[in-house]
Amino acid sequence: MTPRTIGPVLVNGVATDPQGAVVSVFDVGFQRGYGCFEAMRSYGGTVFRLDGHLDRLARSAGHLRIELVDRSTLRSWCETSARGGDGVLRVYVTGGTDASVPGTDNVTIVYLEPLPELPDSVRLDLLAAPWHADGRVSELTGAKTLSYGPNLAATIEAKSKGFDDAALLGSDEVVLEGPTFSLAWVKHGSLFTPSLDSQILASITREATLEAAERIGVGVAVGRFHKDALMEADEVIVMSTVREVMPVTAVADVTFSTGPTTHKLRQAFNELVRTETS
Repeated sequence: MTPRTIGPVLVNGVATDPQGAVVSVFDVGFQRGYGCFEAMRSYGGTVFRLDGHLDRLARSAGHLRIELVDRSTLRSWCETSARGGDGVLRVYVTGGTDASVPGTDNVTIVYLEPLPELPDSVRLDLLAAPWHADGRVSELTGAKTLSYGPNLAATIEAKSKGFDDAALLGSDEVVLEGPTFSLAWVKHGSLFTPSLDSQILASITREATLEAAERIGVGVAVGRFHKDALMEADEVIVMSTVREVMPVTAVADVTFSTGPTTHKLRQAFNELVRTETS
């Protein structure tokens, strides 16, 4: 299979042909999913909120006790790859080859990949997520780690039932997030979204969307919400690096329309991106 990249893959800063970009089978990133990553959007060669992503990567690496390359070097690698234009900039940091000393002989990989073909909206299944932190705190809480197996399994399960992806539920059917995106919904013109104390990912796109909502006068409420609040919403959206702000047309057997607040939020988010990347 031809690798989906725009330009070379930077392996510890060295430009490498995508076919030759490899990680050791002895790396605990491969063996145990021990490592961290970021996915960012490049708009015309400029990364949206690069510093926010690098901050989150540093927090993830800190939880894993992996020392990153210095910030200026990592920033340079990201900016070099982003020059390819529009796409998804991916950064992976492996755990290295010695599980007792995280980061030993580890690898940092940076590359730009083309945007996937995106639909206009998504349909979500409702799935329980017993693996999710769901308000509990552990050694890796808050880290964006390579261990995304349960998330991928949830997406695959939802697709097997005819949906595009999943909305994940925690204990007592509290709404959490999607496998690779944040969730929000509109009721009576106000935006509701799960709070970070549920230990959902501190999404860069979610943060920007909430800023956009404030700019256009859309009220925002965060908290722990039962699934009924989601199912009784007027409009539902997902928020992510790849999907940006995308309407949801169904959650399980409940259908939704793409309403006026969703349109306004998408426009405000796009304007925020243009302002910061132009």
